[in-house]
Amino acid sequence: MPIAFKDVSHVYSAGTPYEYRALDHVDLEISEGKMTAIVGKTGSGKSTLVQHLNALLLPTEGTVYIMDRTISAKEKPKKLKSLRGAVGLVFQFPEYQLFEETVLRDTAFGPKNFGCTAEEAANRARQALTLTGIGPEFYERSPLELSGGQKRRVAIAGILAMDPKILVLDEPTAGLDPAGTASMMKLFSDLNKKMNKTILIVTHDMEQVYRYCDEVVVVENGRIREKETTAEFFRDARRCNEMGMLPPSLIRFIEMMREFGFNVPDGITSEEQLAEWIGREVKHG
Repeated sequence: MPIAFKDVSHVYSAGTPYEYRALDHVDLEISEGKMTAIVGKTGSGKSTLVQHLNALLLPTEGTVYIMDRTISAKEKPKKLKSLRGAVGLVFQFPEYQLFEETVLRDTAFGPKNFGCTAEEAANRARQALTLTGIGPEFYERSPLELSGGQKRRVAIAGILAMDPKILVLDEPTAGLDPAGTASMMKLFSDLNKKMNKTILIVTHDMEQVYRYCDEVVVVENGRIREKETTAEFFRDARRCNEMGMLPPSLIRFIEMMREFGFNVPDGITSEEQLAEWIGREVKHG
């Protein structure tokens, strides 16, 4: 049980007229080695939930378990530096994470802060920047002068340079063009499948969820509405519609075919499978 929330609540501005309960007695276990999507309407508590994973936020009530660490509302957390090295969090707004004079120094800050030599930190930074598509021509530029998409890539590289065991990404492809989105999601998938990193993605993009994630956690009004495999979640397109999110294009197309009388079976999860089924149907009249 590497990640678990047990009866966790979080209250902002407690005891003031602005008191707001963002999480309300959350119980949740997140599977190790999986790619998990955290979805829900804006304001549902998704970002508050994931910020508990490296103790940027602490529970008002309850307990969070992260690998071998326990973060409880009743105790002051210890060893936060090592926790934040093991759990890398990329914020929704990359500007929050960029502060050094140059891209290379910003990306190397994390590994250097966690004990790497300056040379090793720089090497890690170059490798991470290469992974995220930032070339050497950007190394000496100020990260704050970059485009929104480039800033996001640099922010992600800064976390990857620390080689965390758990990677938490809050809307990681916002501001990227379609090609950039596809390459970034492929990178996250490779980190999960090839390097066995546990990855959590907060997203509104159901195409990403459908194509890349193993499990889906739905947050609603500060509570966990459901946790299911991706296949189970997308069996009913109405769930996306209820959250104001567009279902994946394949799901929409299958639903449209059913509305026109085609008995498309459950279990089709790719365009190739659908094309094969249509081919068989045409062949048999």
